[in-house]
Order: sequence, then structure tokens, then C-alpha cells
Amino acid sequence: MRAIIVFGLALSLLGACGNTDRPLRDLQAAGGGPDEFAVIPQRPLAIPTTAALPQPTPGGTNRADPTPKADAIAALGGAASLQIAGGVPVQDQGLIAHTSRYGVEPGIRATLAAADEARLNRRRATNVFNPLGRDRYFAAYAGQVLDAPAELARLRAAGVAVSQGPTPQ
Repeated sequence: MRAIIVFGLALSLLGACGNTDRPLRDLQAAGGGPDEFAVIPQRPLAIPTTAALPQPTPGGTNRADPTPKADAIAALGGAASLQIAGGVPVQDQGLIAHTSRYGVEPGIRATLAAADEARLNRRRATNVFNPLGRDRYFAAYAGQVLDAPAELARLRAAGVAVSQGPTPQ
């Protein structure tokens, strides 16, 4: 009887270890659940005055959601009034000019996303040696970690004015 109680207790303790809250660092494929960041409340429905459908206007605005980018910016806490269609706000033009002074690769986001997906797929293939489902996020990106104090020391030695950061030891 004592062995059954000990076995049941050990089984329940082991089962409690399985539900960890690490969905952002989980290397497994995403489940079919909803994405809470993709949901933006819509305006209330409006009853049209006639039953006739309006003519579509290619490249025009959507009658149900006329300003989707401005609405997303406002939902994320930004100032939707600063959004400029296809342009850069005046206060950011100097920053954009400085950061793109050596050129800009047009498809860099897609290139990096594909490289990251390939890296994670390789890591998922070797995850069979992880029977307990331990967190492998930091192991997957261990080679890409930046040593902040060493980088600050390197920049200061190169004569770069660093405004923040700890003083080197």
C-alpha cells in the first residue's frame, strides 16, 4: 500500500512539471490557438441605406476598415497621427539616412526569417534527445549571444562615444 502511495505521489509531482509557461521560447511548431496580438477590435456594424453593392475600387480604401495601419499603431500604443503613407516622418529622416549610409538590402527581413526558420528546423530535428521537453531556446541561440560588457569595452577602445552602460572593470 505504501508503494502505491509513493508511486502516485511521484507520478503527480512529475506530471506537475510538464505544464511550463514558455510559449514564446518554445522551439516546437506553433499550435492552432489564437494569436492575441492579431486581434484588433472592429468598428460596430453599420446598416447600409440600400441593398446595392458598391463598385469595387482597386487600390482604394476598405469601407469596413479604412485605416488599418493607423488602427494597428493606435492599438499598440503609438501615435497614429504620425503615420505617413509610404514615407518617413520628418523627425526620423536623419536617422534613416545615417543608418542606411552603407546601403540597404531590400529583402533582409525575409532572408533573416528564412535563415532563422532553417536554424530552428535543424534544432527541432535534434530535439528527440530531449525526452523531458526542457527549454532549448537559449541552447539554440547560444552562439549568437552578445557579451555586452566586452562590446562596450571594444567600442570605447575604438573611440566611439558610448552614452550608456557600465564602466569597464
